[in-house]
Amino acid sequence: MNPGSKPLDTACSSRKPPTADRNGFVLVIVIQCMVYSDIETADRDTLRQVQSDRLRETVQRAYNNVPFYERMLDRAGIAPSDIQEIDDIDKLPLTTKEDFRDEYPDGLFAVDWDDVRRIHASSGTTGKPKVVSYTEKDLEVWAEAMARSLYAGGVGPGEVVQNAYGYGLFTGGLGFHDGIEELGAAVIPTGGGGTAQQVQLMQDLESDVLACTPSYCLYLAEWAQNQGIHIRELPLSTVVIGAEPFTDPMRDEIERELGVTAVDVYGLSEIIGPGVSIECAEVQEGLHLWEDLFYPEIIDPETDEVLPPGEEGELVLTTLTKEALPVLRYRTGDMTSLRYGRCGCGRTAVRMDNITGRTDDLLIVRGVNVYPSQIEEVMVEFGDVAPHYRIDLYRQDNLDNMEITVERHEDYTGDHEDLEEKIDAKLQDVLGVTVDELEVVGPGVIDRTEIGKVKRVYDHRGD
Repeated sequence: MNPGSKPLDTACSSRKPPTADRNGFVLVIVIQCMVYSDIETADRDTLRQVQSDRLRETVQRAYNNVPFYERMLDRAGIAPSDIQEIDDIDKLPLTTKEDFRDEYPDGLFAVDWDDVRRIHASSGTTGKPKVVSYTEKDLEVWAEAMARSLYAGGVGPGEVVQNAYGYGLFTGGLGFHDGIEELGAAVIPTGGGGTAQQVQLMQDLESDVLACTPSYCLYLAEWAQNQGIHIRELPLSTVVIGAEPFTDPMRDEIERELGVTAVDVYGLSEIIGPGVSIECAEVQEGLHLWEDLFYPEIIDPETDEVLPPGEEGELVLTTLTKEALPVLRYRTGDMTSLRYGRCGCGRTAVRMDNITGRTDDLLIVRGVNVYPSQIEEVMVEFGDVAPHYRIDLYRQDNLDNMEITVERHEDYTGDHEDLEEKIDAKLQDVLGVTVDELEVVGPGVIDRTEIGKVKRVYDHRGD
């Protein structure tokens, strides 16, 4: 845990409107914004010194204890002593998800199994998951990072947090759980699914915060509406959403349907889990990335060249404190950009923009690059369309065919063909490629996801 890890006053104000507490008393309108750790407002020179010190230790640990990194640095002609300052980081080779799979299950571990206290794993398309490990200290750092994130996202000690992320090998459930307890809030460990019970507990225990995927937020709101339950009237004020990409219009839909503030959180198992970065509740203009724990870079995904601040590219992260699994310059596959400078909330931690897509989610259709997020942005622009769609890709006569199915909003009473023509024209303008078949269907036709990440793309071209 970082020194000074406790709520500290800073000179900023809250964007939240006054609310009533559990006893019906109206809370004060003007409140002091606080930070969980003093490192969140550190000046750049102080932060760079912390990063440099921790990078040297991390590189030495990886070289001494992980044969994979010893081989990789030796091949690149890099000795640990060559890395003295944080600016030296671009001398190091990149680590990829394939490296995790090649070293399955524990080839990247830097400690003996006697020192491992927890194992998590993320799914893998090759049948082998990416296995990650934690020492006792790693778990303490993770809990602190999550508590810091939750606090920045507007969650306070004493609040009731309903944690609907999945428990188990997925890092979401336990990552949030430990952070909530570290913060001093109460956790309801519902896990994923069980929507009827989720809503009942939300009503009976008056949950203040819901943590889940954005797609599940919409599913839960839709389910409650079908049951005649007015979720907007419940005490719920904040949802912390992550684990899958979403657009700003989709966030607007979540806030409108649930009557909440939706805060974006980011993380990945290979680095630590959730808690790498989060939006501050006061400003919500980018996600503060805790760069004293995880050093970020943006690279051109094709040339591997490091890009300057503000330019979009692939996010690369280096762990600066991990004991069990130090990771050097990991290619996340997530496309974003970085913005430096003091935020309106008072924090100086760099902000990453919302993920616009993934390098491995890129669809190449008849030679044109298409990201699913582009399609989603078009869909949610139409008020007559619900935020539920699927993309099916086929190959016929050596040509790619793209079919899109989208649900109309339940209040839409117009003609399906008219709506299809409008959506089709907008898609062609945005994507630069013709959709071979577009179908608008009624509410509830497209399968929903109660547990795990929503699946939007079905690529049948290899069938």
